[in-house]
Amino acid sequence: MTEAISLSGLTKRFGEQTALDRVSLRIPAGSVVGLLGPNGAGKTTLINCLTTLLRPDGGTIRVLGHDPGSEPSLVRANIAVTGQFAALDEQISPRENLVFFGRLLGLGRGEARQRAGEMLERFELGEAAYTPVGYLSGGMRRRLDLAVSLVVPRPVLVLDEPTTGLDPRSRKLLWDMVRAEAGRGVAVLLTTQYLEEADQLADRVVVIDKGRVLADGSSDELKRDVGGIMCRLTMTSGADAEAARHSLGDLPGVTAEGDKVAVPMSRPEDVAAVLGRLDGKGLRIADIEVTRPTLDEVFFALTEPMEKEATR
Repeated sequence: MTEAISLSGLTKRFGEQTALDRVSLRIPAGSVVGLLGPNGAGKTTLINCLTTLLRPDGGTIRVLGHDPGSEPSLVRANIAVTGQFAALDEQISPRENLVFFGRLLGLGRGEARQRAGEMLERFELGEAAYTPVGYLSGGMRRRLDLAVSLVVPRPVLVLDEPTTGLDPRSRKLLWDMVRAEAGRGVAVLLTTQYLEEADQLADRVVVIDKGRVLADGSSDELKRDVGGIMCRLTMTSGADAEAARHSLGDLPGVTAEGDKVAVPMSRPEDVAAVLGRLDGKGLRIADIEVTRPTLDEVFFALTEPMEKEATR
């Protein structure tokens, strides 16, 4: 597939803080790449460098072969962006917003009106087409913001946490839109706080923290790398769960929440060793389940060592 986005050794510093540390990333046309990381990981900084809002301190960026530093107008002409905050005129209607942005981006009057109608239907905003945006719900405004991003088709789509605050129906609508855009050859970069979203949509998942890439692969590949199986223990109390997590602290990726403990393992036979260690500590187990790890558990397993390193 044609490579739409290429980042190599991307570095960005703010004073003494390194926000991006030699990040490399490739996004082919027609694919969805999910960019995951905790708050402060560097996701938004990466997007700002990619979309010409920030100039990196090192490395290279190419968007369809264009350099954001020397060809910013060509890069911007090929990227549609939906940021974390809606950029809409709240005094006018959704239809008027869509026509305005279509005209601003070079569409003729008739074509802008046609595209506005298509976007209103696609994002189920027809009933609110003539209502001032200021009177719309948060979910409807978010859908309109996404519609504005797509009113003029672009070969690259950047979505920065697009479903934050959306109800389940609106989120599904966005998921369908992302799949449709990738299906017509658009390269999609998606940052999200919802790991299920990346699991559902992304062909590849890139996990970053403290400005560094920790993992890059398909969801299944990352799950295999973290552990072939996940042993989920239900303890008899939250105190026992925390004691179990502490007792197993030398194993990578062990997490505890409430009375639950999750332990990544490479082999089923490792379960017996874990149970023996907990029994030796007198910790009581109410239930055991052995399954494949979820993407949430992959995320915690990858980022927890970075958090421990930061607190030393």
